[in-house]
Amino acid sequence: MNVIIPLAGFGTRLRPHTYSKPKPLINVAGKPVLGHILDRLLNEDVQDVVFVVGYLGEQIQQYVQATYPNVKGHYVEQKELNGQAPAILLARDIVEGPTLIVFVDTLADANISSLSTEPGDGVIYVKEVDDPRRFGVVRLGNQGMISRFVEKPSDLSNRLAVIGMYYVKQVQDLMCSCAELMKRDIKTKDEYFLADAFNIMIDGGAQLRPQSVDVWLDCGKPETVLDTNHYLLQHGHDNSAAWQNDERVIIPPVNIHPTARIERSVIGPFATIAEGCHIISSIVRDSVVDAGAYVSDHVLANSLIGRDAVLIGRPRRFNVGDSSVVGFDEE
Repeated sequence: MNVIIPLAGFGTRLRPHTYSKPKPLINVAGKPVLGHILDRLLNEDVQDVVFVVGYLGEQIQQYVQATYPNVKGHYVEQKELNGQAPAILLARDIVEGPTLIVFVDTLADANISSLSTEPGDGVIYVKEVDDPRRFGVVRLGNQGMISRFVEKPSDLSNRLAVIGMYYVKQVQDLMCSCAELMKRDIKTKDEYFLADAFNIMIDGGAQLRPQSVDVWLDCGKPETVLDTNHYLLQHGHDNSAAWQNDERVIIPPVNIHPTARIERSVIGPFATIAEGCHIISSIVRDSVVDAGAYVSDHVLANSLIGRDAVLIGRPRRFNVGDSSVVGFDEE
C-alpha cells in the first residue's frame, strides 16, 4: 500500500511556533506529530510514502531521513496553496493502486490492517460529532455507502465528520476526479477540496464506505495540541518511572527526553520535555517544552514553549496578612 501525506500548509493557527518549523514537526508526547503518524503506518505493508511539502519542507525531509531511514520517501513541493485536490495530484506519477491519504493534522485509532480485503472502491474514515457544522461530513445512501460529501453543513442531520484519512483502491481514479474538479473549476472558499473530487467519483459510480473511529486527535491549534499531548501521555507515552530522584518531583504521566536536565523542579502531570531542555526550580504541567529550551524559576501550565526558547523568572516576595487572598484571574 502507498501513502500520501499532504503537509504543505503554513500552520498559521500555531504561530509563532510555525514561523521556524513546519506544523508536522510540533512535538507532542515525546516526538513530532509526523513521527506518531509514521510509527502507525510502518506497522502495515507500506511501500512508498509521498510527502507533499511546502514552507520549510526541507525540515520534513531531514527529519524523515534521519529518524526513519527505511522509509522510501518521495518529496514533492506544492508551490501554490490552492487546495487539497491539487496536492494529491502532485503524486500522480509516483503512486498507483491501493493508496492511503493521511492529513497530518489527524491522529486517529483507525484500523487499516484489513484494507487489503476491502470489497468497495474506498474507505472514508469518520467520527460522529455533536455539532457537525464546522466540519466536512458525509451523507449516507443505499446499503450504508456514502452518497455525498458536504462541507460545513448548515444543519445537524449528518453527524459523521470526515477526519482527514482516506483509502482508495485505485488511486488513479481519484487522480482523474481531482483533475476533472480543476477542469470544471469547482472550488470551495477559493480552494479545490478533496471532498468535491470524491463527489465526482461517487457520481461516476464509486462505492465509498464510511469507517468510524473512536479516537480522533487534532493538532491544528495550541489548545488541541495540548489535548493531544494529554491523551498520548495517558496512552503509552509516559516514561515517568525513569525520572524519579531526590532533586525533582515527577507526577505522571509525562514524557521527558533522556538528555533533558531537570533540577529542583516539579514536572507533570501531562508535561512533555524534549531533548536538551534544562528546567531549573520550576513547575511544569499540562505543557510541551520543545528541544533545547531553558526554563528557570517559572510555573508553566497550558503552555507551548518553542525550540531553544529561554524563560527566566524570579521568586515573588509577599507580605500577606491573616485571612488574605492572593490570586491571578485566568481571564
